[in-house]
Amino acid sequence: MNGSRPTVHPVEAPPLTEAAGPRVRMKDVQGMPGTPGGLILRLIQFFSAVVSVSYMASTNDFHQATAFCYLVLAVGLQSLWSLSLAALDIYALLVRRSLRNYLVIQFLTIGDGITSTLTFAAACASAGITVLIGSDLRKCAVNHCRTFDVATGMAFLSWFAISPSFLLNFWSLASQ
Repeated sequence: MNGSRPTVHPVEAPPLTEAAGPRVRMKDVQGMPGTPGGLILRLIQFFSAVVSVSYMASTNDFHQATAFCYLVLAVGLQSLWSLSLAALDIYALLVRRSLRNYLVIQFLTIGDGITSTLTFAAACASAGITVLIGSDLRKCAVNHCRTFDVATGMAFLSWFAISPSFLLNFWSLASQ
């Protein structure tokens, strides 16, 4: 049986030269660090976290529920994180620098992941306590239900604003 057998002829890869063209980086997507969209997301995160802390701290009995104390702690951390990264974004925009360094993106991704998880968990816990007080126990006359609702809603808004930042940073980190 004289069947033909496939033959492999190795092909050499062309040498890496600039003649093939320089390597091009992915365009900055709005919402990534160092872009105007990223700055807007950071400012939304900051202002909604500050409003949440302000509303919660304006009551005199938020410390009686652990979930509300956790909310104040989590969105307080969120506001500090967002303010510092907003300052970094402003600096990057003013000096026209790109924040595409691998270590910077890794740091921002980890920080956004931690703060978004803490903020989401605190907002969910506070929403549960708010529903318990308002709907199940019907003690809104004694407690500050509207204030708790606003603080919880603003914490969720802060989480909604940090989620795109985290996802874009994670995507940028994975694509490098």
